[in-house]
Amino acid sequence: MDIQRGTTIPSDLNPSGYTNINEVFEHTCKKYAQKPAFTSFGKTLSYQELKQYADAFAVYLQKETDLQPGDRIAIQLPNLIQYPVVLFGAIKAGLVIVNTNPLYTPREMEHQFNDSGAKALVIFKNMASNAEKILHNTQIKHVFVTQIGDLHGFFKRCLLNSVVKYVKKAEPPFNIPNALELRDVLSRYVGQHPTPVEVKTADIAVLQYTGGTTGLSKGAVLSHGNLVSNMVQGHHLINQAPAGWADTAIAPLPLYHIYAFTLSLIIMDCGGHSVLIANPRDLDGFIKEMKKWKTSAFMGLNTLFIGLCNKPEFKDVDFSQFKITISGGCALTLKAAEMWKSITGSQIMEGYGLTETSPAVSINSPRDIRLGTIGQPLKHTEVIIVNPDGEHLPDGEIGELCVKGPQVMVGYWQRERETEASFTDDGYFMTGDIAVRDSEGFLRIVDRAKDMILVSGFNVYPNEIEDVFSLHPDILECAAVSMPDEHSGESVRLFAVAKDPEIKPSVKELKEWSKDQLTRYKIPKDIVYVSELPKTNVGKVLRRQLKEQFKSDQAA
Repeated sequence: MDIQRGTTIPSDLNPSGYTNINEVFEHTCKKYAQKPAFTSFGKTLSYQELKQYADAFAVYLQKETDLQPGDRIAIQLPNLIQYPVVLFGAIKAGLVIVNTNPLYTPREMEHQFNDSGAKALVIFKNMASNAEKILHNTQIKHVFVTQIGDLHGFFKRCLLNSVVKYVKKAEPPFNIPNALELRDVLSRYVGQHPTPVEVKTADIAVLQYTGGTTGLSKGAVLSHGNLVSNMVQGHHLINQAPAGWADTAIAPLPLYHIYAFTLSLIIMDCGGHSVLIANPRDLDGFIKEMKKWKTSAFMGLNTLFIGLCNKPEFKDVDFSQFKITISGGCALTLKAAEMWKSITGSQIMEGYGLTETSPAVSINSPRDIRLGTIGQPLKHTEVIIVNPDGEHLPDGEIGELCVKGPQVMVGYWQRERETEASFTDDGYFMTGDIAVRDSEGFLRIVDRAKDMILVSGFNVYPNEIEDVFSLHPDILECAAVSMPDEHSGESVRLFAVAKDPEIKPSVKELKEWSKDQLTRYKIPKDIVYVSELPKTNVGKVLRRQLKEQFKSDQAA
């Protein structure tokens, strides 16, 4: 393993001399103390208030738990202002963040908690009933629960929390012994300061989970150096946009996703204001929130662009201060880009990245947007295109995209063999994506070498889907592939072979059966029965042949 990964931050992009995320946080909170930092559900925290709450959480962790620097804490929250509070509080206490999708099923949660060795959990009460089912199988000793309105004033807090629990009935009952109310924990130590913890650039900041070839997620080890490097790289490029671009940034993507996570750091470093959207699938509520603000920046993906543009009332949003739109997570379609520009007047800057690269590798500059490309590599990022033999290819030739830079992960958590297999001999991370570079250095993604399916920016791995559906008593075998989807970029199509041709569960029955095993976006949108799966002579399923066969059958 290249020991230099994650240990350095480019000095020419780092005028503040940051060495870790704590320093970014302290600097921004001091410099922009009275400015708004985050808003969610009508509650805004200034940078000063954010620091006070984060300090309070750090003090509690240090004084009233046995957690030590380097221990892992899982955060399983939607886009609430509690997220940055506990994130920066935990980092102040020297803990390692394990970002966890709130939509995970108990099975997915148990794997991630055990693989990371998490000892603490901050969880949204709406999901706590799932955690209750598996906590006894994990090392988690400290649990903090929170509700939507917990950082609001008394009357609004009671109203918001009551509506969620009693009207919408979105908070299933749970019983987690010794679970603490996050609001109570914070109130105990507001105004106090934690004991400073020495944090080195090379120290682990986040374990960001992504999928693996086995179908089980694995943790990408992202150091403070990785994340701060990508923050300053991104800041350097995005700051070419007109002044004030970060004044009011609409943030619908979940902060537990690395794309939104790092963008939020860039916005903070600019003293910007992030308006968090907790449920972007509620497009009517989303647009209603946007109408309250003079948006200066929007961070989204293809699914959201299309969904919003198809709503007539979206045209009534005030775009007079709109400066930039950034797209990532999945491929941007020309249709989405054209619709967005026609309504908002803003061209979309498409970028590209991976969990393993913190995440940004390349992005279109605000001054030179080339639709159909993912822009040029960020500063201090080296990119090569290689053929299957590992030989470097010249511009214009298609091959696998490989990356080297200060944002490239240290490795996979406790998976040395997989880490080594993911890098070339000369230290480039092999992305698994097939790309081509033009003579000006602009990159374009052609295809993926891996079988991973990208649904609205989330990685879905075929083996995991297949493992679940293969457990169904009436399914003999199955194969999951991607299919184009106008709204989510891609969705999952499952080809299934029934054990008994006369007994085939309906598509509706299979989807319902899988709900307890798979997060919603992983559930196949389309299920097709076939008599057999095409395979190689050694038994490997030919997924590409399945795709082509289905297209031919449809055409016929």
